[in-house]
Amino acid sequence: MNNTLNLIGRTKELFADDITNNENKLKEIVSQSSFLVIGGAGSIGQAVTKEIFKRNPKKLHVVDISENNMVELVRDIRSSFGYIDGEFGTFALDIGSWEYDAFINNGGKYDYVLNLSALKHVRSEKDPYTLMRMCETNIFNTDKTLQQAIEKGTKKYFCVSTDKAANPVNMMGASKRIMEMFVMRKSKQIDVSMARFANVAFSDGSLLHGFNQRIQKNQPIVAPNDIKRYFVTPQESGELCLMSCVFGENRDIFFPKLSENLHLITFSEIAIKYLKNIGYEPYLCEDEEEARKLAKTLPTEGKWPCLFTPSDTTGEKDFEEFFTDKEILDMNRFENLGIIKNEAIYNEEKLNSFEEKINSLKSNLSWTKEDIVKEFFKLIPDFGHKETGKYLDSKM
Repeated sequence: MNNTLNLIGRTKELFADDITNNENKLKEIVSQSSFLVIGGAGSIGQAVTKEIFKRNPKKLHVVDISENNMVELVRDIRSSFGYIDGEFGTFALDIGSWEYDAFINNGGKYDYVLNLSALKHVRSEKDPYTLMRMCETNIFNTDKTLQQAIEKGTKKYFCVSTDKAANPVNMMGASKRIMEMFVMRKSKQIDVSMARFANVAFSDGSLLHGFNQRIQKNQPIVAPNDIKRYFVTPQESGELCLMSCVFGENRDIFFPKLSENLHLITFSEIAIKYLKNIGYEPYLCEDEEEARKLAKTLPTEGKWPCLFTPSDTTGEKDFEEFFTDKEILDMNRFENLGIIKNEAIYNEEKLNSFEEKINSLKSNLSWTKEDIVKEFFKLIPDFGHKETGKYLDSKM
């Protein structure tokens, strides 16, 4: 963890004090409870699963669509922590499938359900089909698994939102904002809590994870030099989710408090730290062509070709925020965790209309990106979506 902290420009773990202060209570609750982690083999899902596992739960089931990531999760857990007295099981299932429904129907009794499944990439809005899957995964699968938790008498349902849901500018952030509305509706029937947090450093598919891949493949490092982000480590993401799940009151959204330990840093700054950490001097290139060419020769001289440019793709937010000025905060309950306190505010008619319209598009097997964007604007009238016509997939 310390190496990751250094790379994102920090020296101290964010939630160490809160975890220490609440450790006995955490252990007591976890050891007496059963858990289902949905999307548990992604980066945040794995981190949450480990946080639960090491506190000896009565039952821990993990569901994820990625069979390979699940295998790695089990190997990682066995190699780090060994075994627990309770039941630990993993299931390679798609939560939108009838197999998953059968799995819940024939068991499905859990004290806590944590949903970490998501399409998290801004680039996923580039085409209408992936965008529809984002709606399905981020909004409707959440609503479906929430309903199943209600029917099975689950004590608490937790799901991850995103900092990009506060005043969203991209479809990913907006889908999570709409997910929050659907969660608020169900919060009248079950206790729910959520978390909004920053980028998880070196999580699967992230730009920083891409740095590892580029080095292994002898390819240039590319990063925007104008976008600043907050970063948490994978372990911190797991701690934040568990704290919200166990200690959050109904409708609470937890987020990391801004402090001297959590500061904005550009991707290019991290790239420079990353390269120096593995013994390379960054060499700044003019364009992609030069960067690709120099990747064949420069590393032998102890230098690595880098291309740092301003961002011009759809959906990039200039800055990050965990809450809006309209939200009510509790900044006193924990040392380094802030809480957004929510009422069950939603528009029943608009949610139903959104669901009907999206289902109608799906049943016709034909829709455009504009069709979906239009429905998003009906639920989020001040949605700051700007279409630039450029996406990350068109860059190195």
